[in-house]
Amino acid sequence: MTGTFMRPAIRALAITFAVNLAFGAVSRAQGTNPNLVPAGEQQQDQSQQLKVRQLNQAPAPALPRVDPAEEAAYTAFYGSNPQDPDTRIRIGEAFVQKYPVSRYAESVYAALTQAYSTKQDTKNFYTNADKALALNPNDASVLVIVGWMIPHDFKPESADALKNLDKAEHYEKRAMEIIPTLTKPVNITDAQFAQSESGLLSAAHSGLGLVYFRRQDPEDSVKELQQSVRLAARPDPTDLFVLGLGLQSLNRYSEAADAFSRCGQVPSSLQDRCKQSADAAKKAGK
Repeated sequence: MTGTFMRPAIRALAITFAVNLAFGAVSRAQGTNPNLVPAGEQQQDQSQQLKVRQLNQAPAPALPRVDPAEEAAYTAFYGSNPQDPDTRIRIGEAFVQKYPVSRYAESVYAALTQAYSTKQDTKNFYTNADKALALNPNDASVLVIVGWMIPHDFKPESADALKNLDKAEHYEKRAMEIIPTLTKPVNITDAQFAQSESGLLSAAHSGLGLVYFRRQDPEDSVKELQQSVRLAARPDPTDLFVLGLGLQSLNRYSEAADAFSRCGQVPSSLQDRCKQSADAAKKAGK
C-alpha cells in the first residue's frame, strides 16, 4: 500500500514543493505522499514558483563580507535545475560540506530535502530536513513536506510508527499556523501569491488527512482531504483515492464514487483501481 501511495503522489508533490520553496530562506545572491519528474506545464509551474521563493527574501541587515567563492557556489546551486535532482544534490552537498556554517545553509538543506524526496531517498530526505529545521524551526516548506512524507512512507511494523504520525501531525498543524503569516514579496502579484499559499496549504491538509487515515480515523481524514482537494490546482490522485476510501468506510457511497471517479480521470498508477472502486461504490450505494 505504501508503494501505491508514494509513486503518484511524489509526482504531484514535486510541483507543490516548488511552491513551498517560495516561502523559505533563499538566495541573497543575484541569480527550494506516493513518478518523479513533472512534465511540461508542471515544470513551468515549478520554475515560476521557485522565482517566488527567490523574490521572497526580505532585505537582510548589513552582514560581514562573504567570501566571493561562497557566493558563487551558492548562486551555482540555486541556478541548478530543480528537475535534475542528481546535479542539485551533488552541488548542494558539496556546498554544505565546504561551508557548514554559511548563512545560506538552511536554504540549501531545504532544497536538498526536496531533491531527495524526488529521488525517493528517504534516509537523506529526513537527514537534510532535520538539519534545515534545526536552523529554522519555522520553515513552513520543510514542515509540510516532512509531515506529508511520514504517512506516505508509513511502516506500521516500525517501533516508532505511531510516534512518527504524531510528529507529522504536529508539523502539519504548525505549518498551517505559519502559512497565513507569510509576507507577499513585492515583485509578484496577489494572484500568484494566493496560488502559492493554496498549494502549500493543500499539501499540509493532504499530509494531515493521510495521518488520520493511517490512524483509522476516517471522519477527520475525509475532512482534511476534502480541504486538500478543494485547494489544489490539480488534485493529487492519491488524495482522491484515500478520500474515496474514507467516504466509503463512512457509508457515503455516492460521494466515494465521485472521489474515485475523479481519481480515475487522472493518469497515474492508481487510475484503473480508482475506476474499479468507483463502480463498486456506485453498486454499494444502490
